[in-house]
Amino acid sequence: MNPNATPDGPLDRAFAILDFVATQLKAVTAAEIAKSLDLPLPTAHRLISNLEIRGLLQRAAGTKRFVVGNALVVLAGKTIGSAFRTARRHAVLQNVAAEIGEQCEIGIVRNSAVVYVDSVRVKAPQTLQFDPGHSAPLYCTSTGKIYMSMLPVKLREKLVRTLHKEQHTENTLTDPDALLSALEQTRKEGWARSNEEFVKGVVGCAVPILAPSGTLIACLGVSVPVARVSFDDLQGFRGPLVKAAMLLSETILQSGSDVTEEDTD
Repeated sequence: MNPNATPDGPLDRAFAILDFVATQLKAVTAAEIAKSLDLPLPTAHRLISNLEIRGLLQRAAGTKRFVVGNALVVLAGKTIGSAFRTARRHAVLQNVAAEIGEQCEIGIVRNSAVVYVDSVRVKAPQTLQFDPGHSAPLYCTSTGKIYMSMLPVKLREKLVRTLHKEQHTENTLTDPDALLSALEQTRKEGWARSNEEFVKGVVGCAVPILAPSGTLIACLGVSVPVARVSFDDLQGFRGPLVKAAMLLSETILQSGSDVTEEDTD
């Protein structure tokens, strides 16, 4: 450790700015950032400018206010994906997949789409498989529904009404009011189900994986052919998925080194 480093060094301040902007529900000005973090305004401007140049912050369209930048969003997605590919967390995924007898996957939201970062398959594939790197729309997947349901009401409605929605199947919810109603139900129940909304013949469900602060990190879900598991029968997966999601959340609090899956080969 550098003996000259201080908790109030430039890097600490830069991280504090990123953390502050990322936790706000709206775009913020440099003055608001400086005031909230007790920074001299010139210092805040300098740090914000450096972060903006690197794509970690960006200006909200047509304003002088700041939001998180695309580079930070991509980095966050990669970081979460890497974190869930550790041997310890992958073991949790393997155990719940074995318990319910179906493929389980962990998905995150990146650039208005669901991206799957880890999965465990226990049966020979018969239909759609959400393997790592695969992406899917927000509005017709269980993980996407959880993400949208946890947004503040106004932001949720704005996203639903502006998001491009394609009619993938006859069950796809493309009507904004119908989708908003489904998201409100998801918010109340704390989990989500999809009924052949992305691919015909495939149903699925997901539960949130939360940080200790209650922030949504990712979702744990399952996708199965309706010929094997009916939409109503998905209810039986809820308990094991919730238990596994809690175990995954607890690993975030645990200290000590971990290894990746590749290290165990």
